[in-house]
Amino acid sequence: MSLTARNALLALGITVALTGTVAYTVNYLNRMRVAELSAMEDKLAIDILSLDTQFSLLSAAPCDSSASSTTLINELSDVGARLAYAESQLGSDNLQVIRLKDQYSLLEIRDYMITKQLAAACGTKPPVTVLYFYSNAGDCPDCDKAGYALSYLHDTYPSLRVYSFDYNLDLGALKTFIAVTKVQNSLPAFVINNKQIYGFTSLADLEKQFPKGSLATTSTSKL
Repeated sequence: MSLTARNALLALGITVALTGTVAYTVNYLNRMRVAELSAMEDKLAIDILSLDTQFSLLSAAPCDSSASSTTLINELSDVGARLAYAESQLGSDNLQVIRLKDQYSLLEIRDYMITKQLAAACGTKPPVTVLYFYSNAGDCPDCDKAGYALSYLHDTYPSLRVYSFDYNLDLGALKTFIAVTKVQNSLPAFVINNKQIYGFTSLADLEKQFPKGSLATTSTSKL
């Protein structure tokens, strides 16, 4: 066999080996990614079921201060953060993500309604709330900026209750909630203490939409 032929075979062998190594590495990383996301989905499903159970327990003891601790509120916020991460990894059109978003949206609506009911039943002042409606369909260029602004306000004023909803979710309860709150499909949309605001210009302008002094005087619970 000539030197040229040997070099050609050697080059071919190296190419095949490299191709095989790359293919194995890609498949391995894909398997790890799928396993990680599957574990995340399972954990989110368990957390959502846990929150739903806690809502039922809280409803049974509406004015019990120990039952009305910030633990439930913090857990709801943590689940939302993990769901946002899963959505960023799998995509907003992933069926598992959509199913989890449906469940989480139901929990948010339930928490919003229970919070109002508890305040009325126990004679306490309800927290300042923001209902935030966004879209991931590419038709809301300001939604990302609005989301970042709300995250900043939430971090600055931990008592602020922020409930985020994908306006386009095909979920009956959410559609009814949108109809009840009379939110139009002009996104981003906000409902701040029952006041509707549409569009986003800046953090400063958004902050001005809150009742004067409401953020500074709210309690230290967190959602």
